[in-house]
Amino acid sequence: MTDPAPDDLAQAELLVHAYDRVRAELAKVIVGQEDVIEQLMIAVLARGHCLLEGVPGLAKTLMVRSLADAMHLSFRRIQFTPDLMPADITGTDIIQEDPTTGHRELIFEKGPIFTQMLLADEINRTPPKTQAALLEAMQEHSVTVGGKTYLLDEPFFVLATQNPIEQEGTYPLPEAQRDRFLLMVKVDYPDRDQERQIVLQTTGAAEGAIEPILTGDQIEQCQEIVRKVPVPDHVMDMVLDLVRTARPSDPDSPAWVKEFIEWGPGPRACQHLVLSGKVRALLNKRTHVTADDIEALAMPVLRHRLAPTFAAEAEGIAVDQLIAKLVAVAKDQHQAKVI
Repeated sequence: MTDPAPDDLAQAELLVHAYDRVRAELAKVIVGQEDVIEQLMIAVLARGHCLLEGVPGLAKTLMVRSLADAMHLSFRRIQFTPDLMPADITGTDIIQEDPTTGHRELIFEKGPIFTQMLLADEINRTPPKTQAALLEAMQEHSVTVGGKTYLLDEPFFVLATQNPIEQEGTYPLPEAQRDRFLLMVKVDYPDRDQERQIVLQTTGAAEGAIEPILTGDQIEQCQEIVRKVPVPDHVMDMVLDLVRTARPSDPDSPAWVKEFIEWGPGPRACQHLVLSGKVRALLNKRTHVTADDIEALAMPVLRHRLAPTFAAEAEGIAVDQLIAKLVAVAKDQHQAKVI
């Protein structure tokens, strides 16, 4: 593991300073939710997308819009509904006539996906055909319409929300699309003191305006710095142990995995664990990834990448409980290798 260059260290310090300022700006309008904000920032700096799950009224939309403002990114919001069509997202070709010559030509009318930060609100309320309109954009950062490909502005992020309690009239995301999200973040209720502060803050004087801290170019520079963060071999082994153990088809998986996990995460889970671990290491003023980073991010990286069996559901075993057990196994293996 080589030491980082002085220029990279200076850039890392600027990243941490910018992160602290962004959090301070978001605190003007968002009470609490520190872990959620950190994970959103990790997704952005790792050049990934984020899926937020929480009941209505927890300021998910406000959080995403405020983050876009603090990062000086263009922002669009799409309210997903059962009648939403793919062209409503990507855009479509329209016939336009020149009023002077009468000449007609096809003009591409860009859809709301042509932005830098896209909020896909209640993404599970629209059918799979429309959900799939996001797939190319999320993976390739481009949109193809009528055989022609249009590049999206960089940086580009999709932050999607879904309601976990209302299942009637919803369309669960296909596994392939869920796997495209770097993190799945659970947004929980605030505690009593935070809720009191929310009520006082939102029913009193006008809220403070969000000041832009970063630009798109600066975010891309930060993303390049993240890629240079080294990962020690023993931490990489922990990542591989964690992900591979979660696969019931793996011959080394314990019996309880084969009993309680229907299918496990693919190689993209390893990639996303490493990338998000690199960001977290920098935000915590470290120049390399540690086992603590992997442990802290295992839940948001893995919870949408494995499915419990009927036996697990019958016994009331939640996905997060399975991940906690997987982390415990990986930690034991990691400590044994380090010793």
